[in-house]
Order: sequence, then C-alpha cells, then structure tokens
Amino acid sequence: MPPEINDEKCTGCGSCVDLCPVDVFFGTKGFGKIKGEKAVVSHPEICWHCNWCVNVCPVEGAVRLRIPMSMFIPYKESTP
Repeated sequence: MPPEINDEKCTGCGSCVDLCPVDVFFGTKGFGKIKGEKAVVSHPEICWHCNWCVNVCPVEGAVRLRIPMSMFIPYKESTP
C-alpha cells in the first residue's frame, strides 16, 4: 500500500519529498516554499515501505503508511 497524505494535516513542509529514497512523492522545484502546496504520491508502485516519510513528518498523522500483508514475515517460534 502506498503512503497516504492527509491534506487537512499536511503543512507542506516537504520533508517526505526530500527524504524519500525512491521519489514516491512529487513536489515542484520550490516545494516547501510555496504556501499551501502539498506533496502528492505520484509513484506508489515503487514505494519500499521503509516508513521514513512517516517518521520524518513533523505532524503526527499527516502521512500514513500501511504495510501490505505480504511483506509481513510469518514465523514459528521454537521452544527450547
């Protein structure tokens, strides 16, 4: 699942755009300096689900990332 941006909480600081290692987000050249401009998830299919965008965002809940079930690694705990 790609990141989701809550437009009501997003301040347009550009942290997610600057930090994303694979450029999932789109921002203009002056992003973060234009009042009211919000990030846009433009390439959701290349998201690594690293959660950095959520961690770097200064506003809790402005960026949300849901990890796909297939990325969870099932394991069986062994008893000693």
